[in-house]
Amino acid sequence: MTQWPDLDGLALLTAVAETGSISRAAESVGITQPAASLRLKRLEAALGLTLLERTTSGTRLTPEGAAVVGWATPALDATRELLDGARLLATRRRHHLRVAASLTVAEYLLPAWLSALHASDPDIAVSLHMANSYEVEESFSRRAIDLGFVEGARVPPGLQGRTVARDELVVVVAPDHPWAHRRRPIDAAALARAELVAREPGSGTREVLERALARHGLTLAPAAEMASTTAIKTAVAHGIGVAVVGRAAIARELSEGRLVEVPVTDLDLRRSIRAVWPRGTSLSPAGRRLLASLRPPGAPRP
Repeated sequence: MTQWPDLDGLALLTAVAETGSISRAAESVGITQPAASLRLKRLEAALGLTLLERTTSGTRLTPEGAAVVGWATPALDATRELLDGARLLATRRRHHLRVAASLTVAEYLLPAWLSALHASDPDIAVSLHMANSYEVEESFSRRAIDLGFVEGARVPPGLQGRTVARDELVVVVAPDHPWAHRRRPIDAAALARAELVAREPGSGTREVLERALARHGLTLAPAAEMASTTAIKTAVAHGIGVAVVGRAAIARELSEGRLVEVPVTDLDLRRSIRAVWPRGTSLSPAGRRLLASLRPPGAPRP
């Protein structure tokens, strides 16, 4: 492997060329004269050249030293440009956060979370991409996001995460649906037989429901699939089947009587909502600020 020359030594050598003195060059870069002399000797040894000669009037470059300064100047300029660019990118990373969130999180939870972040640090700009949980996972492989929020029973492979909220799925029907007036809860088998309006494959909501039914040896066979929780709620409110959606997404419709919750006896439909990011990496400063602004699950409200 090529042994690269000491960039600090080259910068010191160019300072000697500009000032005509090792002592003044040392002062310009913030080191002592003995340290500067030692650094220049090491540079000469590394290059196998005599770069400087001392005269009664000071220190001057040898022809070889002048040639090295000529070659080093554009390299040092390019290095400064690289460092300036890296600092700029680091600053942007500290103040810009690219987030992808599953639809339930993006529509019903993130607005309040982002409001808290803005109150604590208004300089952070957030770009939000809404997708299902599978698509959030895929966004990391393209390095398109810094932080994701997903629903489901597991941390996706290749990612690490932290639970930031908990939710449960509820069965809902229109007020004139026969189940709206049941006195007894339905069971898993009855739900599996129903005309279900479900989320598309890849959705965290669908994954939780499929896993809950599978524990009873049942499979999900939707009558219709939709990629939007809002579309599902609207369809069910108009009498199209039965839906299983997150309680956070259905709270208003339940309180206003536009939909009715149907109790279920033997299904565990609880789920965790997690912040996720690539395993083995650290969050950006902006990502850490967002997570720090979230209230941990089970913590009392301020």
